[in-house]
Amino acid sequence: MAARMFHMTQFLRKKGPITTKDQFIACARQIASDGQVFAKFGRIIAKNCLDKRCSAELLCATEQSHTISSQLGIVARVKAVTAESKSSSELLVSNAQNLIQAVLHVLKAAEAACVKGLQQPPPDSEEAKVAAFCIEWRKNLLRHRAKESLNSDRDELGLRKTQARPEPTLAAMVQEHHQASKSC
Repeated sequence: MAARMFHMTQFLRKKGPITTKDQFIACARQIASDGQVFAKFGRIIAKNCLDKRCSAELLCATEQSHTISSQLGIVARVKAVTAESKSSSELLVSNAQNLIQAVLHVLKAAEAACVKGLQQPPPDSEEAKVAAFCIEWRKNLLRHRAKESLNSDRDELGLRKTQARPEPTLAAMVQEHHQASKSC
């Protein structure tokens, strides 16, 4: 999504791989479609979350993502039939930026829900695949935290020094999964 958004921004500057209005609109529609996928992902996690407060926060973030995604799709359809206008192109880019921020909020809320725990969904379902994906992320997070806690190096205040490795995030894992599926 971020790469598509970047290409849309480049189009406004008359640069990048997007060269026509139709490609620009198709890119916006794809971002809107991806936003709907993340909304579905968020709903599945919220449904299976054991903590009701995390579930409610995730549902709120998911609805915001769904709304912005729908809005982006509508604006893209309207732009497809209207005359070329820089302001409408900027509106599409602005909506795409808002959607990316909303999706990041969904992923952060999903991380919190996964840390609190998920109930076991029915086997061989889409929910089971999503839960397995989140459980894998949680294992990576716990493994990372365990490695960090084993570090006995302390600073001058007696606080444990951390390694330079960032914690694993769902956003990074989604990106890796997406890149792996594209190469297949």
